[in-house]
Amino acid sequence: MTESNGATPREQQEQSGSMPEWEKRFRAPRVSLPDWAEDAPHRSLFVSNATGTYELYAWDRTTGEQRQVTDRANGTTDGVLSPDGEWIWWFDDKDGDEFGVWRRQPFHGGPDEEATPGLDPSYPAGLAIGRDGATAIVGRSTDEDGSTIHLARRGVAPFEIYRHRESAGVGDLSHDGTLIAIEHTEHGDAMHSALRVVRADGTTVAELDDTKGGTVELGLEVMGFAPVDGDTRLLIGHQRGGRWEPLVWDASTGEETDLGLADQLEGDLSAEWYPDGSALLVAHSFEARSELWRYDLATRRLECVETPRGTVSGATARPDGSVEFLWSSAAEPPVVRSTTGEVVLDPPGLRCPGSVPVEDVWVESPGGRVHALVQRPVGVSGPYPTVFDIHGGPTWHDSDAFAAGPAAWLDHGYAVIRINYRGSTGYGRAWTDALKHRVGLIELEDIEAVRKWAVNSGFADPDRLILTGGSWGGYLTLLGLGTQPDAWTLGIAAVPVADYVTAYHDEMEALKAMDRTLLGGTPEEVPERFEASSPLTYVDAVKSPVYISAGVNDPRCPIKQIDNYVDRLAGRGAVHEVYRYDAGHGSLVVDERIKQLRLELDFATRHLATRQ
Repeated sequence: MTESNGATPREQQEQSGSMPEWEKRFRAPRVSLPDWAEDAPHRSLFVSNATGTYELYAWDRTTGEQRQVTDRANGTTDGVLSPDGEWIWWFDDKDGDEFGVWRRQPFHGGPDEEATPGLDPSYPAGLAIGRDGATAIVGRSTDEDGSTIHLARRGVAPFEIYRHRESAGVGDLSHDGTLIAIEHTEHGDAMHSALRVVRADGTTVAELDDTKGGTVELGLEVMGFAPVDGDTRLLIGHQRGGRWEPLVWDASTGEETDLGLADQLEGDLSAEWYPDGSALLVAHSFEARSELWRYDLATRRLECVETPRGTVSGATARPDGSVEFLWSSAAEPPVVRSTTGEVVLDPPGLRCPGSVPVEDVWVESPGGRVHALVQRPVGVSGPYPTVFDIHGGPTWHDSDAFAAGPAAWLDHGYAVIRINYRGSTGYGRAWTDALKHRVGLIELEDIEAVRKWAVNSGFADPDRLILTGGSWGGYLTLLGLGTQPDAWTLGIAAVPVADYVTAYHDEMEALKAMDRTLLGGTPEEVPERFEASSPLTYVDAVKSPVYISAGVNDPRCPIKQIDNYVDRLAGRGAVHEVYRYDAGHGSLVVDERIKQLRLELDFATRHLATRQ
């Protein structure tokens, strides 16, 4: 008889070293950048997968105590710490459907309670909590009401201060609780917001609209009110110079203070206040990498905050002037560091293995130079079986950051190429806004240009090319398989848009607004555009084996429209496999993520076996 040490099978696997490296990357405990309470900076809130499911954790920095706050079958990541540090607010939806209510729990533990009694369930549209601990500005979105914003005070019925059919959300609440910043798209362009500052009764204090009523494609975003009582300055982002950059707008006087950064830093810029309001922490994103700077408002001096080469996924300035930031690169796992030289949070347990660094490749396409991030498998000679991993968003971008999924493909001998196609952020406003022209098809032009480079250069094996992605990347995968049927060996699409018309009618209201902006109207108003951009239109041309995974509770890429696409594949006997799981737009459960990737790897192995 063999003695047991009491470990679970998974723990025994870890101890024996038999767990593959790719699986360790998913299971290794990770933490987000801790959010800290404005008036109690020793209290923090972060997200971790330590239990195998992503949940919220409270951290008392004085005592070192860490406590799990939420414990739900499908995980929890949406949480906010009140400025006084007394309460943790978290969003309670059903199995990932993103439709629910805010609840709150005392920082040191206790029963959950409904945070805003009187407000029915909705999709969240921003939240700002007052320093008095009793006031909150709650943004909501529903199909019936559109966007609404409410002032909620403990013991008083919520008061509606804003309502509109188009998408809108809470930007911020001023330090003294007297002013509320709202981002809205009343002009009908969901890609470019305007700003309104209102009082607690909903009356308007100031407006700022760079779209000029929807006639100009220039957006604004709220970055935060100055952290000083009585200070009406609002830090905002604008696109007037052809990229995102910050300026300071005084909502009371209308005065705008440009920071003069346009000639000093290329790429997109965002910022947040230092806690005393004297300086800004500027995040600079350029060509798939990022760095940090300190901008002194009095001297207008810009000083570099030292970070390693790679990607800063989040950063915050602490009251002592130090900066904490979440950093990673494609080769090195994420870590929360401080400019003091310390690792801020280092979760115990299984250590995350590293991976392969990226190479930068620039390829000419019909729209200009496309940036691709390329990784080669170790110990394998080309031409490689190659995974074209297409990012979602679509207004997002791939960066030199750690990702367990691509690393797993590399471990199995595949090369990985990620492409920042037109529509991606970080390459200027014109590159992002090009998304609105021939939706889906224009992105595929850029992907095709990189595919041709990979094949013609001898990097990729033309008989073993996998097109894959999640969300918008899944959509582009299905659209690419139908419009470029001879280009791809197989496709793997996660939570995709597959039938654009049905997806529009079933998706959450905020995404309806985005689709109207992208395509110029509803399916009834511009049917030819929806038809041209829908994977379902081209499904009968698909030649390659197709694998699709979908969350049955997904409000973004709903299940019915995927079933419509799958039925068409099945109707003509096309090779395909479908995996449905009980969650929303992706899963927060580590075992589920591993299962999905294992199924994808198995699908690729089986269908590429005859191509070698």
